[in-house]
Amino acid sequence: MQRTKPPFRADQVGSLLRSAPVKEARTKRVTGEITPAQLKAVEDAEITKLVDRQEAIGLQGVTDGEFRRSWWHYDFLAGLEGVELVSVAQGLQFKGTQTKAEGLHVHGKIDFTSHPMIEHFKFLKSVAKATPKMTIPSPTALHYRGGRQAIEKSAYPEMEPFFDDLGKAYAKAVRAFGEAGCTYLQLDEVFVAYLCDPAQRDYLRGRGDDPDKLLHIYADLVNAAVSGRTPGMTISMHLCRGNFRSTWMAQGGYEPVAEILFNKMGVDAYFMEYDSERAGGFEPLRLLPKHKHAVLGIMTSKTGALESKEQLKRRIDEASKFTSLDQLCLSPQCGFASTEEGNLLAEEEQWAKLARCVEVAKEVWG
Repeated sequence: MQRTKPPFRADQVGSLLRSAPVKEARTKRVTGEITPAQLKAVEDAEITKLVDRQEAIGLQGVTDGEFRRSWWHYDFLAGLEGVELVSVAQGLQFKGTQTKAEGLHVHGKIDFTSHPMIEHFKFLKSVAKATPKMTIPSPTALHYRGGRQAIEKSAYPEMEPFFDDLGKAYAKAVRAFGEAGCTYLQLDEVFVAYLCDPAQRDYLRGRGDDPDKLLHIYADLVNAAVSGRTPGMTISMHLCRGNFRSTWMAQGGYEPVAEILFNKMGVDAYFMEYDSERAGGFEPLRLLPKHKHAVLGIMTSKTGALESKEQLKRRIDEASKFTSLDQLCLSPQCGFASTEEGNLLAEEEQWAKLARCVEVAKEVWG
Protein backbone atom coordinates (compact mmCIF):
# COMPACT_ATOMS: atom_id res chain seq x y z
CA MET A 1 0.00 0.00 0.00
CA GLN A 2 3.04 2.31 0.00
CA ARG A 3 3.24 4.62 -3.00
CA THR A 4 6.11 5.20 -5.42
CA LYS A 5 4.52 8.22 -7.11
CA PRO A 6 3.01 11.35 -5.55
CA PRO A 7 1.20 11.98 -3.36
CA PHE A 8 3.14 9.84 -0.90
CA ARG A 9 1.67 8.15 2.17
CA ALA A 10 3.76 10.49 4.34
CA ASP A 11 3.91 13.84 2.58
CA GLN A 12 4.24 17.55 3.34
CA VAL A 13 2.72 20.77 2.09
CA GLY A 14 5.94 22.62 1.28
CA SER A 15 7.20 25.53 3.37
CA LEU A 16 9.61 24.95 6.24
CA LEU A 17 10.92 27.20 9.01
CA ARG A 18 13.71 29.37 7.63
CA SER A 19 17.10 28.53 9.11
CA ALA A 20 19.09 31.17 11.02
CA PRO A 21 21.69 31.61 8.23
CA VAL A 22 18.92 32.22 5.65
CA LYS A 23 17.15 34.75 7.87
CA GLU A 24 20.40 36.58 8.54
CA ALA A 25 21.42 36.63 4.87
CA ARG A 26 18.01 37.88 3.71
CA THR A 27 18.13 40.69 6.26
CA LYS A 28 21.62 41.65 5.09
CA ARG A 29 20.46 41.64 1.47
CA VAL A 30 17.59 44.04 2.30
CA THR A 31 20.04 46.44 3.96
CA GLY A 32 22.54 46.12 1.10
CA GLU A 33 25.26 44.45 3.17
CA ILE A 34 25.57 41.49 0.78
CA THR A 35 25.06 41.00 -2.96
CA PRO A 36 22.37 38.86 -4.62
CA ALA A 37 25.08 36.31 -5.45
CA GLN A 38 26.14 36.10 -1.80
CA LEU A 39 22.52 35.60 -0.73
CA LYS A 40 22.08 32.85 -3.32
CA ALA A 41 25.19 31.07 -2.06
CA VAL A 42 23.76 30.97 1.47
CA GLU A 43 20.35 29.81 0.21
CA ASP A 44 21.95 27.09 -1.94
CA ALA A 45 23.95 25.74 1.02
CA GLU A 46 20.99 25.83 3.41
CA ILE A 47 18.56 24.25 0.91
CA THR A 48 21.06 21.42 0.32
CA LYS A 49 21.17 20.74 4.07
CA LEU A 50 17.37 21.01 4.24
CA VAL A 51 16.88 18.42 1.51
CA ASP A 52 19.34 16.05 3.20
CA ARG A 53 17.38 16.33 6.46
CA GLN A 54 14.05 15.63 4.74
CA GLU A 55 15.48 12.57 3.03
CA ALA A 56 17.10 11.36 6.25
CA ILE A 57 13.75 11.17 8.05
CA GLY A 58 12.25 9.20 5.16
CA LEU A 59 10.20 11.71 3.16
CA GLN A 60 9.76 10.60 -0.46
CA GLY A 61 8.87 14.12 -1.63
CA VAL A 62 11.21 16.98 -0.72
CA THR A 63 10.96 20.76 -1.12
CA ASP A 64 13.31 23.73 -0.85
CA GLY A 65 11.16 24.89 2.09
CA GLU A 66 10.35 28.05 0.07
CA PHE A 67 13.63 29.37 1.53
CA ARG A 68 14.06 31.88 -1.32
CA ARG A 69 10.62 33.46 -0.77
CA SER A 70 9.14 36.06 1.50
CA TRP A 71 5.50 35.05 0.86
CA TRP A 72 3.93 31.77 -0.24
CA HIS A 73 2.16 33.57 -3.10
CA TYR A 74 3.31 37.12 -3.82
CA ASP A 75 6.86 36.17 -4.89
CA PHE A 76 5.56 33.92 -7.67
CA LEU A 77 2.67 36.13 -8.79
CA ALA A 78 4.81 39.28 -8.91
CA GLY A 79 7.04 37.44 -11.39
CA LEU A 80 4.25 37.25 -13.98
CA GLU A 81 4.17 39.86 -16.73
CA GLY A 82 1.75 42.68 -15.90
CA VAL A 83 1.89 42.11 -12.12
CA GLU A 84 3.92 43.98 -9.50
CA LEU A 85 4.38 43.85 -5.74
CA VAL A 86 3.41 47.15 -4.11
CA SER A 87 3.16 48.73 -0.67
CA VAL A 88 -0.41 48.99 0.61
CA ALA A 89 -2.05 50.93 3.43
CA GLN A 90 -2.58 47.90 5.66
CA GLY A 91 -1.39 44.30 5.97
CA LEU A 92 -3.69 41.27 5.83
CA GLN A 93 -5.68 40.84 9.04
CA PHE A 94 -5.38 37.40 10.66
CA LYS A 95 -6.89 36.44 14.03
CA GLY A 96 -4.93 38.66 16.40
CA THR A 97 -2.09 39.69 14.09
CA GLN A 98 -1.34 41.35 10.76
CA THR A 99 1.09 40.73 7.91
CA LYS A 100 3.45 43.35 6.52
CA ALA A 101 1.72 45.88 4.28
CA GLU A 102 2.33 44.52 0.79
CA GLY A 103 -0.02 43.55 -2.02
CA LEU A 104 -0.25 42.92 -5.75
CA HIS A 105 -1.19 45.34 -8.53
CA VAL A 106 -2.12 44.25 -12.05
CA HIS A 107 -0.90 47.08 -14.27
CA GLY A 108 -0.71 45.41 -17.68
CA LYS A 109 -1.59 42.32 -19.70
CA ILE A 110 -0.80 39.12 -17.79
CA ASP A 111 1.60 36.61 -19.34
CA PHE A 112 4.34 34.14 -18.44
CA THR A 113 7.65 34.28 -20.27
CA SER A 114 10.36 33.36 -17.78
CA HIS A 115 10.49 33.18 -13.99
CA PRO A 116 13.23 32.89 -11.33
CA MET A 117 11.38 29.99 -9.73
CA ILE A 118 12.15 27.74 -12.71
CA GLU A 119 15.83 28.03 -11.72
CA HIS A 120 14.87 27.53 -8.06
CA PHE A 121 13.26 24.23 -9.02
CA LYS A 122 16.25 23.16 -11.12
CA PHE A 123 18.55 23.68 -8.13
CA LEU A 124 16.23 21.65 -5.89
CA LYS A 125 16.19 18.84 -8.46
CA SER A 126 20.00 18.89 -8.68
CA VAL A 127 20.45 18.23 -4.93
CA ALA A 128 17.51 15.85 -4.32
CA LYS A 129 17.62 12.06 -4.41
CA ALA A 130 13.91 11.88 -3.48
CA THR A 131 11.14 13.38 -5.67
CA PRO A 132 11.53 17.19 -5.79
CA LYS A 133 8.21 18.92 -5.17
CA MET A 134 7.52 22.46 -6.37
CA THR A 135 4.82 24.66 -4.84
CA ILE A 136 3.24 27.72 -6.45
CA PRO A 137 0.08 29.66 -5.55
CA SER A 138 -3.10 28.76 -7.35
CA PRO A 139 -4.03 31.38 -9.99
CA THR A 140 -7.06 32.30 -7.87
CA ALA A 141 -4.70 34.11 -5.47
CA LEU A 142 -4.18 36.94 -7.95
CA HIS A 143 -7.88 37.72 -8.00
CA TYR A 144 -9.14 37.00 -4.48
CA ARG A 145 -6.71 39.14 -2.50
CA GLY A 146 -7.27 42.45 -4.26
CA GLY A 147 -10.32 41.84 -6.45
CA ARG A 148 -11.33 44.29 -9.16
CA GLN A 149 -9.72 47.16 -7.25
CA ALA A 150 -6.20 45.77 -7.71
CA ILE A 151 -6.62 45.38 -11.49
CA GLU A 152 -6.11 48.46 -13.68
CA LYS A 153 -9.14 49.14 -15.86
CA SER A 154 -6.80 50.38 -18.57
CA ALA A 155 -5.37 46.84 -18.78
CA TYR A 156 -8.64 44.97 -18.22
CA PRO A 157 -11.83 47.01 -18.64
CA GLU A 158 -13.77 43.71 -18.24
CA MET A 159 -12.91 40.77 -15.99
CA GLU A 160 -13.39 37.91 -18.47
CA PRO A 161 -10.20 38.68 -20.46
CA PHE A 162 -8.30 38.98 -17.14
CA PHE A 163 -9.28 35.44 -16.10
CA ASP A 164 -8.58 34.18 -19.62
CA ASP A 165 -5.07 35.65 -19.72
CA LEU A 166 -4.33 34.47 -16.19
CA GLY A 167 -5.30 30.89 -17.05
CA LYS A 168 -3.16 30.92 -20.20
CA ALA A 169 -0.18 32.38 -18.32
CA TYR A 170 -0.46 29.64 -15.71
CA ALA A 171 -0.64 26.91 -18.36
CA LYS A 172 2.67 28.23 -19.70
CA ALA A 173 4.13 28.26 -16.19
CA VAL A 174 3.05 24.68 -15.48
CA ARG A 175 4.54 23.58 -18.80
CA ALA A 176 7.80 25.40 -18.05
CA PHE A 177 8.14 23.58 -14.72
CA GLY A 178 7.42 20.29 -16.47
CA GLU A 179 10.04 20.98 -19.11
CA ALA A 180 12.51 21.71 -16.30
CA GLY A 181 11.91 18.18 -15.00
CA CYS A 182 9.16 18.77 -12.42
CA THR A 183 6.97 15.69 -11.92
CA TYR A 184 5.32 16.90 -8.68
CA LEU A 185 3.72 20.35 -8.74
CA GLN A 186 1.36 21.79 -6.14
CA LEU A 187 -1.12 24.64 -6.48
CA ASP A 188 -1.63 26.31 -3.10
CA GLU A 189 -5.39 26.95 -3.15
CA VAL A 190 -6.40 28.96 -0.13
CA PHE A 191 -9.36 30.75 -1.58
CA VAL A 192 -11.65 27.88 -2.54
CA ALA A 193 -11.45 26.94 1.17
CA TYR A 194 -12.29 30.56 2.07
CA LEU A 195 -15.51 30.16 0.05
CA CYS A 196 -16.66 27.75 2.80
CA ASP A 197 -16.75 30.61 5.33
CA PRO A 198 -20.01 32.65 5.54
CA ALA A 199 -18.03 35.72 6.71
CA GLN A 200 -15.72 35.53 3.68
CA ARG A 201 -18.71 35.10 1.37
CA ASP A 202 -20.28 38.24 2.87
CA TYR A 203 -16.98 40.08 2.36
CA LEU A 204 -16.98 39.08 -1.32
CA ARG A 205 -20.57 40.18 -1.85
CA GLY A 206 -19.70 43.48 -0.20
CA ARG A 207 -17.04 44.20 -2.80
CA GLY A 208 -19.27 43.14 -5.72
CA ASP A 209 -18.30 39.48 -6.24
CA ASP A 210 -20.78 36.58 -6.27
CA PRO A 211 -19.13 33.74 -4.26
CA ASP A 212 -21.19 31.04 -6.02
CA LYS A 213 -20.16 32.26 -9.47
CA LEU A 214 -16.60 32.72 -8.26
CA LEU A 215 -16.33 29.02 -7.38
CA HIS A 216 -17.03 28.11 -11.02
CA ILE A 217 -14.68 30.81 -12.33
CA TYR A 218 -11.95 29.50 -10.02
CA ALA A 219 -12.53 25.90 -11.16
CA ASP A 220 -12.09 27.02 -14.79
CA LEU A 221 -8.92 28.92 -13.80
CA VAL A 222 -7.41 25.85 -12.13
CA ASN A 223 -8.29 23.70 -15.13
CA ALA A 224 -6.70 26.22 -17.49
CA ALA A 225 -3.51 26.04 -15.41
CA VAL A 226 -3.53 22.24 -15.30
CA SER A 227 -3.89 22.08 -19.09
CA GLY A 228 -0.19 22.92 -19.26
CA ARG A 229 0.90 19.74 -17.50
CA THR A 230 3.56 17.60 -19.14
CA PRO A 231 3.42 13.78 -19.33
CA GLY A 232 4.04 12.09 -15.99
CA MET A 233 3.38 15.20 -13.89
CA THR A 234 1.27 14.88 -10.73
CA ILE A 235 -0.54 18.08 -9.76
CA SER A 236 -1.81 18.42 -6.21
CA MET A 237 -3.82 21.19 -4.59
CA HIS A 238 -3.37 22.41 -1.03
CA LEU A 239 -6.43 23.79 0.74
CA CYS A 240 -5.99 26.11 3.70
CA ARG A 241 -7.90 28.64 5.79
CA GLY A 242 -4.93 30.90 6.46
CA ASN A 243 -1.56 30.30 8.09
CA PHE A 244 0.54 33.19 9.40
CA ARG A 245 2.50 33.21 12.67
CA SER A 246 0.35 30.25 13.84
CA THR A 247 -2.92 32.15 13.26
CA TRP A 248 -5.76 31.73 10.74
CA MET A 249 -8.26 33.72 8.71
CA ALA A 250 -11.27 31.61 7.65
CA GLN A 251 -13.41 28.71 8.88
CA GLY A 252 -16.07 26.32 7.63
CA GLY A 253 -16.30 22.70 6.43
CA TYR A 254 -15.69 21.70 2.78
CA GLU A 255 -19.31 20.78 2.01
CA PRO A 256 -20.21 23.99 0.05
CA VAL A 257 -17.34 23.46 -2.42
CA ALA A 258 -16.79 19.67 -2.36
CA GLU A 259 -18.67 18.72 -5.52
CA ILE A 260 -16.86 21.30 -7.69
CA LEU A 261 -13.54 20.79 -5.88
CA PHE A 262 -13.38 17.03 -6.35
CA ASN A 263 -15.27 16.52 -9.60
CA LYS A 264 -14.70 19.68 -11.66
CA MET A 265 -11.08 20.57 -10.84
CA GLY A 266 -8.61 18.48 -12.81
CA VAL A 267 -5.96 17.92 -10.14
CA ASP A 268 -4.78 14.52 -8.90
CA ALA A 269 -4.67 15.03 -5.14
CA TYR A 270 -5.87 17.36 -2.40
CA PHE A 271 -3.86 18.34 0.68
CA MET A 272 -6.73 19.08 3.05
CA GLU A 273 -6.55 21.09 6.24
CA TYR A 274 -8.12 18.96 8.97
CA ASP A 275 -6.26 19.87 12.16
CA SER A 276 -9.10 21.71 13.91
CA GLU A 277 -12.87 21.91 14.11
CA ARG A 278 -12.72 24.95 11.82
CA ALA A 279 -12.32 22.58 8.85
CA GLY A 280 -15.44 20.53 9.60
CA GLY A 281 -15.80 16.75 9.30
CA PHE A 282 -14.59 14.13 6.83
CA GLU A 283 -18.04 13.65 5.24
CA PRO A 284 -17.16 15.60 2.04
CA LEU A 285 -14.58 12.89 1.25
CA ARG A 286 -17.49 10.69 0.12
CA LEU A 287 -17.42 12.73 -3.11
CA LEU A 288 -13.73 12.02 -3.83
CA PRO A 289 -13.46 10.19 -7.20
CA LYS A 290 -11.80 6.78 -7.12
CA HIS A 291 -8.79 7.92 -9.18
CA LYS A 292 -7.89 10.80 -6.84
CA HIS A 293 -6.21 11.03 -3.43
CA ALA A 294 -6.80 13.10 -0.30
CA VAL A 295 -3.80 13.90 1.90
CA LEU A 296 -5.15 14.31 5.42
CA GLY A 297 -3.74 17.39 7.16
CA ILE A 298 -4.65 16.07 10.61
CA MET A 299 -1.35 17.13 12.16
CA THR A 300 -1.08 20.84 12.92
CA SER A 301 1.85 22.96 11.77
CA LYS A 302 0.72 25.84 13.99
CA THR A 303 2.04 24.51 17.32
CA GLY A 304 4.95 22.37 18.44
CA ALA A 305 2.85 19.90 20.48
CA LEU A 306 3.46 16.47 18.91
CA GLU A 307 0.37 14.44 18.07
CA SER A 308 0.38 10.85 19.33
CA LYS A 309 0.46 7.97 16.87
CA GLU A 310 -2.86 6.75 18.30
CA GLN A 311 -4.51 10.14 17.74
CA LEU A 312 -3.39 10.27 14.10
CA LYS A 313 -4.40 6.66 13.41
CA ARG A 314 -7.83 7.28 14.93
CA ARG A 315 -8.38 10.25 12.61
CA ILE A 316 -7.23 8.28 9.55
CA ASP A 317 -9.68 5.55 10.55
CA GLU A 318 -12.50 8.13 10.81
CA ALA A 319 -11.70 9.48 7.34
CA SER A 320 -11.62 5.97 5.84
CA LYS A 321 -15.33 5.62 6.65
CA PHE A 322 -16.01 8.06 3.78
CA THR A 323 -13.40 7.03 1.21
CA SER A 324 -11.07 4.07 0.85
CA LEU A 325 -7.87 3.91 2.92
CA ASP A 326 -5.97 3.41 -0.33
CA GLN A 327 -7.02 6.92 -1.44
CA LEU A 328 -5.67 8.53 1.73
CA CYS A 329 -2.25 9.87 2.73
CA LEU A 330 -0.96 11.86 5.72
CA SER A 331 0.71 15.26 6.15
CA PRO A 332 0.72 18.36 8.36
CA GLN A 333 -2.25 20.60 7.58
CA CYS A 334 -0.11 23.39 6.11
CA GLY A 335 3.46 24.47 5.68
CA PHE A 336 5.43 25.55 8.74
CA ALA A 337 6.25 28.97 7.28
CA SER A 338 3.76 30.33 4.74
CA THR A 339 5.71 33.57 5.06
CA GLU A 340 9.36 33.97 5.97
CA GLU A 341 8.40 34.88 9.55
CA GLY A 342 7.30 31.30 10.20
CA ASN A 343 4.92 29.72 12.68
CA LEU A 344 5.48 29.75 16.44
CA LEU A 345 7.33 26.48 16.98
CA ALA A 346 10.95 25.35 17.05
CA GLU A 347 12.78 23.74 14.13
CA GLU A 348 13.23 20.50 16.09
CA GLU A 349 9.47 20.42 16.77
CA GLN A 350 8.89 20.76 13.01
CA TRP A 351 11.21 17.84 12.28
CA ALA A 352 9.61 15.70 15.00
CA LYS A 353 6.23 16.23 13.35
CA LEU A 354 7.47 15.27 9.89
CA ALA A 355 9.21 12.19 11.31
CA ARG A 356 5.98 11.23 13.11
CA CYS A 357 4.12 11.43 9.75
CA VAL A 358 6.61 8.99 8.23
CA GLU A 359 6.37 6.68 11.24
CA VAL A 360 2.56 6.59 11.25
CA ALA A 361 2.33 6.15 7.47
CA LYS A 362 4.56 3.08 7.66
CA GLU A 363 2.40 1.57 10.39
CA VAL A 364 -0.90 2.32 8.62
CA TRP A 365 -0.01 1.55 5.00
CA GLY A 366 2.91 -0.84 5.47
